[in-house]
Amino acid sequence: MSNIEAHTVAYVRDTMLPEQTPPITEKGAVKWLRENLFSGWLNSVLTVLSLLVIWWALAAIGPWLLNTIWNAGSLRECREILDGTPGACFAVINDRWHQLLFGFYPSQHYWRPTLAFVLLLASLAPVLFTNLPRKLLYVSAAYPFVAYHLLWGGSIWLPVSAALGFVAGFVAFVFARRVNGLLAVFAAVLAPIFWWLFLAQPFNAGLSSVLPIGLEFVRSDRFGGFLISLVIGVTGISLSLPLGILLALGRQSDMVFVKSVCVIFIEFIRGVPLITLLFTASLLLNYFLPPGTSFDLILRVIIMVTLFAAAYMAEVIRGGLAALPRGQYEAADALGLDYWKAQRLIIMPQALKISIPGIVNTFIGLFKDTTLVVFIGLLDPIGLSNAIRADTDWNGIYWELFIFIGALFFLFCFGISRYSMYLERKLKTDHR
Repeated sequence: MSNIEAHTVAYVRDTMLPEQTPPITEKGAVKWLRENLFSGWLNSVLTVLSLLVIWWALAAIGPWLLNTIWNAGSLRECREILDGTPGACFAVINDRWHQLLFGFYPSQHYWRPTLAFVLLLASLAPVLFTNLPRKLLYVSAAYPFVAYHLLWGGSIWLPVSAALGFVAGFVAFVFARRVNGLLAVFAAVLAPIFWWLFLAQPFNAGLSSVLPIGLEFVRSDRFGGFLISLVIGVTGISLSLPLGILLALGRQSDMVFVKSVCVIFIEFIRGVPLITLLFTASLLLNYFLPPGTSFDLILRVIIMVTLFAAAYMAEVIRGGLAALPRGQYEAADALGLDYWKAQRLIIMPQALKISIPGIVNTFIGLFKDTTLVVFIGLLDPIGLSNAIRADTDWNGIYWELFIFIGALFFLFCFGISRYSMYLERKLKTDHR
């Protein structure tokens, strides 16, 4: 090639090549299968073995599930309809669903726990999704008192007097904050306690005698099934997170007394099984109360479950605080923020973001642990399944009850886990 020809050849392309379709192995379902199930010989072998196990399980369980009886009055009637062929007798669910959901709650008042559950979803919405109007948080704040009145009934002035204790704490905090921040915290704690111990009962009794407004009272021993699991689980989850945050901050405090109390509490609770705490709530707690004091068993269980979950939550959050770089604390100091503003605006949001998987794991474990209340005489879904199987009509039934109970627990726990994944994606700030 001559020098003239060499200088006329372009080294940079002046036209683009036409687009070509990717190979079949680099798009669609084939690409996903190749990357996730058949990426190597070991993964390919494991995939084939897994498919064989799934096929064997479906071949064994499929005919039993497909041949299902939903309408029958007893297990014997189910077997007569099946006439020797394998099949599931889900007629027990059709016959006892109300008992599994509501326990022994009066049937004429089923609308009350149903309405409480609907209001629970409405009150959780502004807490879980920040794009909703913030004024809806007033609904969330009022929900615990409304739900208590719906579920237990009685005088409407009892939840009102309980709510006024929090109002007293807020007012005390606002006035004490002008003097000192630490004094405001103590005032916010002591004012509600003073109200509940000395003023709430006269307030409730006085208004109840003048305006006897309320719903029919339902005793706690009528609660059962998923109703009691939701009451204990939702209350424990809601209260354990703020308590866990306070315990985690107290454990890292420079004040020796506060740190010692938090460390002793956390290590003691984490070193004792939950079932022991439940027996303590059921049998021993009344011995420490004044004679004649009536303390609701479900309320005692809620307190113990909340304290148990708060101790574990404190360690999860403490891990998130420990994972933060020291520069974040120094940045808060450089901005001139005091301790509480630094925690609220800089430190705690980042620590909670890091701790989301551990927090959700604790929530799910707490909700499933509500089944342990069967050991202290509260009939959760597992306890009611045993009572149903003890009936002569359904004596011998087994899998159908536990499949239904497991499906409901899975529905709630799966929803919690999916929300945590949504929250992680929403709070993700890196661009990887």
